[in-house]
Amino acid sequence: MAIPDDVTLVPHTTVRKRIARHLAASSATAAHVYAMIDVDYGAVDEVRRREAPRWREEHGHGLTYLPFVARAVAIAIAHFPNLNARFTDDGLELRRAVGLGVAVDRNFEGLVVPVIQEAQHLAVPALATAIEDLARRTREGMLRGEDVTGGTFTLSNPGPFGARTTLPIINQPQVAILTVDAIAPRPAVVPDGEGGHALAIRPIGNLTLAWDHRAFDGAYATSALSSIRAALESHDWRAEFA
Repeated sequence: MAIPDDVTLVPHTTVRKRIARHLAASSATAAHVYAMIDVDYGAVDEVRRREAPRWREEHGHGLTYLPFVARAVAIAIAHFPNLNARFTDDGLELRRAVGLGVAVDRNFEGLVVPVIQEAQHLAVPALATAIEDLARRTREGMLRGEDVTGGTFTLSNPGPFGARTTLPIINQPQVAILTVDAIAPRPAVVPDGEGGHALAIRPIGNLTLAWDHRAFDGAYATSALSSIRAALESHDWRAEFA
């Protein structure tokens, strides 16, 4: 078909074609359901700000929220193993190892999801180092085959682009994906220390979980999401850097 003179055709890249096929197949296969929850990142922020200057000096890059979320996901999966699974006609295949995929944008030229292997054994500093290394090598086109295999659960991080709520598509053959949306100061109701409540400005961000309803139901999914929030809000983050 002829292209009108006032239309510019931008041919699909190989990466874009692969993404299109993969996501369309996922959308057609999985029974997508979504849940969103607010998280107070105050406990994370306290430790992140304390460690940030030394971290940047030693590693040459910032200490972001993402490795803390990655650690919270690994903690939650220990209690909710169905998140870390593959749906089959015969049953739900639970994976012992957490292959944590982290979606990386290649300068608006498509997403690649490199994988942190055995993420359940890593503390925040190791996760931060792994995320930075994989992101850098993704953008430089230096990934190896083993870097993009073995994923069992995926994190997407649109927050730095300003997104408040996003609805991700599951990365097949996984059964769930979590998006980390923008974290910013927001008004929040907090205990006032005297049995009541007060308004305060807190670092708040949304987490959105998409899961395959064929694999488990809403009670399980939202309980798992609440477990991720509980870890972010109450885990001993100082001990991660001991």
